[in-house]
Amino acid sequence: MSVVAVTAIMIGGMLVAFATGMPIAFALGGVAMAVGFLLWGPQSFGAVAQAAYGSMSAFLYVAIPLFILMGNVLERSGVADRMYETIHRWAGPIHGGLAIGTVLICTAVAAMVGMIGAGLLTMGVIAMPVMLKYKYDRRLVMGSIMCGGGLGILIPPSIPMLIFCQIARQSVARMFAAGMVPGVILALIYMSYIGIRCAIRPELGPALPPEDRASWGEKFASLRGVILPIFLVLSVLGSIFGGLATPTEAAAVGAFGAVICAAIHRRLNWTMLREALTRTLSLAGLIMWIVVGASTFQRIFLALGGIHLLEEVLAGGEVNPWLVLVGMQFTLIVLEMVLDDYAIILIAAPIYTPVVVAMGFNPIWFGVLLILNLQIAVLTPPYGFAVFYMRSLVPQDVPMSEIWHSIIPFIPLIIIVMAIVMLFPQLALWLPDIVMG
Repeated sequence: MSVVAVTAIMIGGMLVAFATGMPIAFALGGVAMAVGFLLWGPQSFGAVAQAAYGSMSAFLYVAIPLFILMGNVLERSGVADRMYETIHRWAGPIHGGLAIGTVLICTAVAAMVGMIGAGLLTMGVIAMPVMLKYKYDRRLVMGSIMCGGGLGILIPPSIPMLIFCQIARQSVARMFAAGMVPGVILALIYMSYIGIRCAIRPELGPALPPEDRASWGEKFASLRGVILPIFLVLSVLGSIFGGLATPTEAAAVGAFGAVICAAIHRRLNWTMLREALTRTLSLAGLIMWIVVGASTFQRIFLALGGIHLLEEVLAGGEVNPWLVLVGMQFTLIVLEMVLDDYAIILIAAPIYTPVVVAMGFNPIWFGVLLILNLQIAVLTPPYGFAVFYMRSLVPQDVPMSEIWHSIIPFIPLIIIVMAIVMLFPQLALWLPDIVMG
């Protein structure tokens, strides 16, 4: 059987398995095992064991449960409460100020956690009732919280970035540094959009009434709430960029720092720790099963020569490399309709990265574009995790269609940032060169 035929069978079988609703890990691993057995017999199962062992023994993957634990503890630590109190006092008098502040806090939480759930759930519990109390437009409230929470996978430390670097064999420190500027640009565009829209239509985000505004003394006193988050961000990212710790060691520092924050805010107790550890185990187990399934698929696909075939077809032909790159972005958007963000990275990174490199593009830059594209995945149906989180926060009488509608204005903003980073690669690459030399 030719390489072309086997490649088509593996990719087609994978898509069919997804369409049947089979769990992602078993769809990827099952297709790979079936193709390997048909071609090589029972000895092909050794590749499955090797893929599983290689995934579970990768030191970098130890950072995943540590960052998840960090996020789960911070979600309950009271850090976000203090940060929101600061934003409430400083930005409240501005039209749309509470929504702008919500995106800003989600950006800060993203720089501490690396996942979407912590910032989104925390702001949903803390910020949403306050904004609704002051008559903010409900769709603007939901959209700002979901889009702000989605920044958790773009602004480092990002768990999807960790997975991409492990699969694509790239530097985690460089990848983290590359995601900083695009992440900040996207956050600023979100906040600018909210500010401009509320300036044009003040009824969407009314300013706080004079009697509810804080004095200058109260504003400056509230700045104490940002000391711990700043210290935690510097501890995690500073230790990585400064070469003092590996990403895994920095994740351990972050998890310990989150526990210290919870203790300082008097939120540390056995019940909280048990809940945080239980959720960490559940999510980390889910991710690692997907990693094992995708690693099996990757190993069989590589052994068959499928990746080299794609390199020859896409990178060795007469097709414009930029058209290929844009086409990749569109295929990622299609995959986002049937897969979650972790599965997309585990499938796209080993297949697309060699092609991108063969076409002369920087793999770190491509990784940033991939993670930017995943911002759409976490917001759009049917695998929009941010929407499912929001569904659990809003009253039952809020229709699902209204939640979907709330994120529509933000999707073009993500595409604009993707286009900017695509046209100006140095936006993603200059900081890694400065930080890492």
